[in-house]
Amino acid sequence: MNIHAIKAIYLFELARTWRTLMQSIASPVLSTSLYFIVFGSAIGSRMVAIDGISYGAFIVPGLIMLTVLTESTSNASFGIYMPKFSGTIYEILSAPVSAVEIVMGYVGAAATKSLLLGLIILGTARIFVDYSIAHPFWMLGFLILTAITFSLFGFIIGVMANSFEQLQIVPMMVIMPLTFLGGSFYSISMLPPVWQTITLFNPVVYLISGFRWSFYGVADVNVGLSLGMILMFMLTCVGIIGWIFRTGYKVKV
Repeated sequence: MNIHAIKAIYLFELARTWRTLMQSIASPVLSTSLYFIVFGSAIGSRMVAIDGISYGAFIVPGLIMLTVLTESTSNASFGIYMPKFSGTIYEILSAPVSAVEIVMGYVGAAATKSLLLGLIILGTARIFVDYSIAHPFWMLGFLILTAITFSLFGFIIGVMANSFEQLQIVPMMVIMPLTFLGGSFYSISMLPPVWQTITLFNPVVYLISGFRWSFYGVADVNVGLSLGMILMFMLTCVGIIGWIFRTGYKVKV
């Protein structure tokens, strides 16, 4: 294992975050804070509790997951697309660095950034609403698994994309709508039976449900199923990335 190569890629990607603090950290935190102000304080004060939890506290896990999902995907896709765009990816491919080490460097940096952002938002939420964390270990575990999984997914998008516009299609047109429809602002038990069944086909439901369980001990779906869905999606992404490097699809050609 070439630790120096992984460290070089990892630190290079993290350095981009410190150069663009307003865009990478401040902007997502400010946007999420507005959600807390509007939905948590203004609207939440007029809504009844959900599963015995105040509405402002109920949406905290969903908003954190919304940010982690989108930022993990965007950071990883942009990180690997830029070397493709500039042509420096051929220097990486010709260096004594394996595919595993390349992925660990880029995905590790993207996951670290989104994990850091999630923790900052978790701390920021305390300013606006009062919440509790029933299972801190599982909360952190769900957060790390989600950040890594969607960073892997973003890596795939970055390899497949042919333009900067294509980098934004999946995060904006797929992930964000699925997150909003995945129980970020409500419990799926509040939906009519038919829509509850349809919602279960949304994979983001399982992520948010498991993450919310780690906070309050309540979940829309079984926690074991939530964890299984995350691991299954992670293994699927790993398999696709393995195929990409094995065939050279969109990387060597």
